[in-house]
Amino acid sequence: MRASQTTAFAPASVGNVGVGFDLLGHAIEGPGDTVTARRSEQAGVRISAIEGVVRDLPLDSERNTAGRAVMALLEARQPGFGVELVINKGIPLSSGLGGSAASAVAALVASNALLDEPLEHEALYPFALAGEAIASGAVHGDNVGPQLLGGLVLATADRLISIPVPEGLLAVVVHPDCQVETRRARESLARPFDINTIVAQSSHLAQFLAGCYSNDLDLVAAGLADVLVEPRRAHLIPGFEAVKQAALAHGALGASISGAGPSVFGWFTQPVSAQNAARAMQAAFAAVNLDSQAWITPVQAPGARLLAS
Repeated sequence: MRASQTTAFAPASVGNVGVGFDLLGHAIEGPGDTVTARRSEQAGVRISAIEGVVRDLPLDSERNTAGRAVMALLEARQPGFGVELVINKGIPLSSGLGGSAASAVAALVASNALLDEPLEHEALYPFALAGEAIASGAVHGDNVGPQLLGGLVLATADRLISIPVPEGLLAVVVHPDCQVETRRARESLARPFDINTIVAQSSHLAQFLAGCYSNDLDLVAAGLADVLVEPRRAHLIPGFEAVKQAALAHGALGASISGAGPSVFGWFTQPVSAQNAARAMQAAFAAVNLDSQAWITPVQAPGARLLAS
């Protein structure tokens, strides 16, 4: 007999990782969303409460990322019961930390555990995509992928591929007290890109992935540069250039926008460098009158997990 109630946690994530727009992401240790799922005699999905740092989200399951993701799971698995969700948001809205995705992933992991034959996390991917599409208007797995599997993940339209990273790599992620709506950020990319820019970005992505697989930090650093999306989105983030330069000045292999922003991340090889960079990046945001939070996390951070059942 499966449990009648379960609770799961899904971590925040760095979407795009600069060079892999809509393709790459990695989990972070720090903030996350927690969802409790209960079996219900009422068919379908009902969201009974939304708590935490964000509360003004739709209770209508069709318009909520967590609700829509679980609806897709139930439609596919036909378990013979409905699900009631309580969502506790630990990730700020429009933060560039994968908050909408984390709600969907936590809800799926919790609801999946109610099934008589639960799926592996990787098999939950299409249902997570169905939920994430509600928030951004596009189907992309760069947040839900690493939240499901942990670590650095390449997310294609139909599969997830865990990417190895050199041992000990750290990320600094700094979230300023402002918002960038995902839909608005995507609108900044509507104008076509020229072929030279696309080739340059492809070159960076290839070097980045080759460096991860070959444990070559020089290749990782050569590839960790976004010439495609960052130039069009930087103006949406007050003080972005100074924050990025603060990361690079303290030894970052590369630094860029996390997801749609406004959070900014950098990759580091040394804890002391990461700590100094975090302070400098926060100081750069403070110079434009923005408070911020900073997290130092392994790039190989864990993904979603059950907390109770």
